[in-house]
Amino acid sequence: MSSNKSLTDMSTKVGGRVFQPALPVVDGAPPTTIEQGFQSTLQEYIQENIPLESLEGIQLRERVLNELGALCRDWIRSVCVNKGFAPDIVDGAGGQLYTSGSYRLGVHEPGADIDCILVAPAMCHRHDFFGTAVAGASDDHPRDPNSLAERIRRHPEVTNFVPVEGAAVPILTFDWLGINIDLLFARLNINSIPSGFDIDNDGVLDGADGATEKSLNGPRVTNLIAAFVGGTPERYQSFLTVVRCVRKWAKARGLYSNKMGYWGGVNCNLAVALTVQLYPNACPATLLRRFFLVFKTWRWPQPVLLTAPHDAGYGLPVWSPLQAMRQVAPMITPAYPAMNSTLAVSRQTLQIMTEEFNRGYEIVDSLWKEYQRDKNAPLNWGRLFEPSDFFIAYPRYLSMCIVGPTQEDAQAWAGFVESRLRKLVSDGLARSLPIKKIQLWPKKFQVCIADKNALLTTAQRQNCLTYFIGYQIDPYRMRGSDLNVEIPLHSFREFELSRFQPLVPGMDILVKSFSVKELPLLCFEDVGGKLVAMKKRRLLRDSDPARMERRRQKRLKELKEQMEEKLKRQQMKKRKRTNDDGDEEDNSAVKIEEERNAVVAETPSGKEETPQVEEEEANLLENALDAMQDGGAEANITKTREEAEADRQRLLAGEILDEEGGGFEEDSDEEAGYIGDGARVTSFVVKKKSTHKDKRSLPLSEQEAEVLKNLGYSIVSDDECKILGANMLPPWRANVVSMDALPKPRKISARFHFRRKFDVIELDANGHVIDKGDEDFKPCKAWAGRLAGFEFKMGERGLGYYRTGKKVVVPSNMAY
Repeated sequence: MSSNKSLTDMSTKVGGRVFQPALPVVDGAPPTTIEQGFQSTLQEYIQENIPLESLEGIQLRERVLNELGALCRDWIRSVCVNKGFAPDIVDGAGGQLYTSGSYRLGVHEPGADIDCILVAPAMCHRHDFFGTAVAGASDDHPRDPNSLAERIRRHPEVTNFVPVEGAAVPILTFDWLGINIDLLFARLNINSIPSGFDIDNDGVLDGADGATEKSLNGPRVTNLIAAFVGGTPERYQSFLTVVRCVRKWAKARGLYSNKMGYWGGVNCNLAVALTVQLYPNACPATLLRRFFLVFKTWRWPQPVLLTAPHDAGYGLPVWSPLQAMRQVAPMITPAYPAMNSTLAVSRQTLQIMTEEFNRGYEIVDSLWKEYQRDKNAPLNWGRLFEPSDFFIAYPRYLSMCIVGPTQEDAQAWAGFVESRLRKLVSDGLARSLPIKKIQLWPKKFQVCIADKNALLTTAQRQNCLTYFIGYQIDPYRMRGSDLNVEIPLHSFREFELSRFQPLVPGMDILVKSFSVKELPLLCFEDVGGKLVAMKKRRLLRDSDPARMERRRQKRLKELKEQMEEKLKRQQMKKRKRTNDDGDEEDNSAVKIEEERNAVVAETPSGKEETPQVEEEEANLLENALDAMQDGGAEANITKTREEAEADRQRLLAGEILDEEGGGFEEDSDEEAGYIGDGARVTSFVVKKKSTHKDKRSLPLSEQEAEVLKNLGYSIVSDDECKILGANMLPPWRANVVSMDALPKPRKISARFHFRRKFDVIELDANGHVIDKGDEDFKPCKAWAGRLAGFEFKMGERGLGYYRTGKKVVVPSNMAY
């Protein structure tokens, strides 16, 4: 940093372009003595519980990257020689290996993978990278031995090699000396990639294809984030410390998975970088507290921006503010072309993350206040990073077991299904069922959790993994006691899973329903076992503020009834007395009324004072957010503070976006680090900004009058109407019951209902159905008779299966 640059100047120059921050600095004051003491307690916890890579591990990673880089440059040289280029072009072709993500920033944990991007000159193509199959050979024939993929696969130190050529961002994933590496390929439209080549300059994207642009976006975004927070060494180290804490917190609380609809690594980096921009000179402990403060009060769907998006003029689509109205919680990458890195976030996952932001702030703020009261008191930072209560937070759960015939097929099939599970939750189950809250747990279990009588082979039960979904029923929308999950599951299979190619027989997903007490023991290993988890669940249930308030109201109602009964008895006795004792009766009634009020006053409220943010700190943050709101004038999306908060609340309640259709939209495969622009293209009906008063806040009679007035009818009061003779018109509106008078929903026990399995399906060694004749066949009333060539046995809801000697596909375990 230059000597004449202010400590609060957050601008930076990268790739020949100067970037200005999107938000002003909220507080640029250096840390106080007490804040530095508070930071020392966090640093002690980090050293013991959030370890970094050891020196030996760092040296091993550097050695692997050096060997991989040399192998890549030798491959580029051989490609140029085989294509007959001149020696000077061959010598100058070069080629560089770049890293991104946590390893590039230096916050990777032991055992973490490395994201690499090979930048090659124009002479090298993607088919040279993966290798073309030999003509006339089978699909499993080895690829071109001169390709980079084959060179890496044959290397003696490489294991678990998996090429993924058909993805939107082609990738090679493998283990080199036990270190997992994800290698991407980027081909630039130039003939030389020398050492020290600047990929941060926007000009490198001139003429690049879509896969190259997406591959380069990873290191370009990481480099720009590092530049924004790298004004001083102290600021950069504070950024890295907070990123480590946020990543550990997100993983512990089940929020670290971009493809599942939560935040990924790049999102955590962007969020912490924004906090550093707002508080550039704060210590890590203060930054962590204000990180939760910022995002628990963030005005979604207001986008998270480090800098204003710019268009470099190379024809690539750039995110614009108008798109924010169609996205739930956008976080925009700073490098060109700017794009939304949280397209997978849905209203349901944003609801979960908002709850966790509030929880995180309450814990860190309580630790801060505790330290202010007593600087020698031990602080329990572990509370912030406790494992999530997911497996005791919901009354019902669904397990999604993904199976495949072989290990290789199961791995490819599971990767495809994982990238689309979020759609089953947000676009399928949450839309079509009366569900108040639903959560997909992003961590997988390498076991088969399915019915024992499911039609699975031994290989399928060995090659499988399972995910869990927790849900809570909305009692106001629930009708009956069964939830029909078949329709969203069928749509998910037809519109999403059917895209996978090649779909090999034996690839399937199996769904099973559990109550919280029926969950398998492996779900509770991280929380000390099922017995400990059930005890904690009872404690959480008893300490629930809503439950405590219901108990208080019930107790208060009982006391009021007792006092009313006592008052009635007293009044009946007094009525028998003469009128001369009237004054005494009045005094007695007043006394009883005072006793009743005293009982009400003594009943505990059950509502604790919520932690309040210091007024000055909150106002500074709100002013910064106001500045961002004012910055949307160019797109005509300026809003007041109250309007932005109202939009945020409506978004969390599912009212701000009106998503059309109930199907599943088309979607491209996930990209490296985050999802690309084409990953979520649902059409929305945008709620246009209105200047008149929201009719939903008006009484029902005024709403109806407003509707009639807009239709051209004259509105008069009842007093102005003249009734002629017996022409008494009945009220045109039925008796309206206010919401307060509605009866409370009864407590229900909902469960998912699956179709019954068919009783007879037996296959021979060739995969043909064994026909047992007509001895066990009992047709139903709707049976139309036997058709030529096969026999059809009716099942529940008119469904059935074919019994014939011909080869058939056995119905899916998920639907039957």
